[in-house]
Amino acid sequence: MRESLFETLVGALVVAVAGVFLWFAIARGGEASAGPDRYDLKARFNNISGIERGADVRIAGVKAGVVKTIEGDPKRFEAVLTMSLDKKWQLPDDTDARISTDGLLGGAYVALEPGGSFDNIPQDGSGEVQYTRGSVDLLTLFASFAAGGGNGGGDGAADASSSESNAGDDAYPLDGDQ
Repeated sequence: MRESLFETLVGALVVAVAGVFLWFAIARGGEASAGPDRYDLKARFNNISGIERGADVRIAGVKAGVVKTIEGDPKRFEAVLTMSLDKKWQLPDDTDARISTDGLLGGAYVALEPGGSFDNIPQDGSGEVQYTRGSVDLLTLFASFAAGGGNGGGDGAADASSSESNAGDDAYPLDGDQ
């Protein structure tokens, strides 16, 4: 009886500690990166499948920040991401943002590709990335290849007739045929 009481107390302690860690992780999610050496940057996407609060924001593969909030814009039917970036990243105002993944089954992140402009996005929290590309839905992509046969949607008849018409054409001899 005494051993089972001890095991029950240890189990309850383990569950309580796990609960505290879970509460901390949920409460501090994407906000853990707020601070004086960071700034907010917004971007609008048509599709952000796979992106969650706390996802990485990378520049040239290097983590530069995290996704802080995700909201929907009911007027423009777009997803609005607010990202928290390190102030050391001075981004040009023609920066491109896209949703990317780590491999076929990897997690999604926001990839920022700086442009060549001499003007920078303001770091006062009012900045917004103007050029964005949403995520690609792999199931839709595979379905389009399956439906089109992988040849761009054509039936192949035009390709076959053009190759047949050039089959007997000796107007361009090879080096050894001269």
